[in-house]
Amino acid sequence: MRSTIAGRAGLVGALLLAGLGAGVTPAAASNPAGVASLGSAGFTKGTSAPISISSLADCAVEGPTSSSSGVVTRTGVTFGGGTSTCTSTVVDPENDVASTKSEAKGQNFELSALVSSSGPRIKVGSYSVTCTATRTSTNASWIYSGASGLGTLPSPVPVGYVKPITKSDGTLLAEATFNEQTLPGDGSIALSMLRIKFAPASNITGEVVVGRTACSPIP
Repeated sequence: MRSTIAGRAGLVGALLLAGLGAGVTPAAASNPAGVASLGSAGFTKGTSAPISISSLADCAVEGPTSSSSGVVTRTGVTFGGGTSTCTSTVVDPENDVASTKSEAKGQNFELSALVSSSGPRIKVGSYSVTCTATRTSTNASWIYSGASGLGTLPSPVPVGYVKPITKSDGTLLAEATFNEQTLPGDGSIALSMLRIKFAPASNITGEVVVGRTACSPIP
């Protein structure tokens, strides 16, 4: 079952995989047991030096189980900091049954790299991505609020929804993909809330990811 929901506080999306049974053959490599991060950036503008921000505030259920980041600013992009936690909780001690929750919460993201190309300044006031798993199901969800520069999105937001980011004359500067999901076929999920990939007219190559998580069913 898949569902996406829009709310007044912002945009919310969720994906649920339930009833995982024997005989499921993975179509690709499984996602991690449980990870989350605030996001990352890697792009080059014209002949300028490359801009690189490694994955921020990474956590994993295998450790480190929590992480945090302060404000990280590079030319054209700012991640305003946040935290992540990846936990495993025993829900049935007698049978050694556990559940996991991997979550990253960020704030004050800003992408100004497109402004000099007559594009918008993109802001996200707050956001979070979450992935939970049990022995029989996995669930990935995301939410953000206080956004600008991204225009109006559909409600609900479809899986892999692509929003063109353009100049006022319609020239494509970048594509913003929301609710990007990877489903290998073994019950695991990977979710990126927002991926911004630059187009040639922007004179920028590379991409920015805001909010990322993944998890797999508990053995």
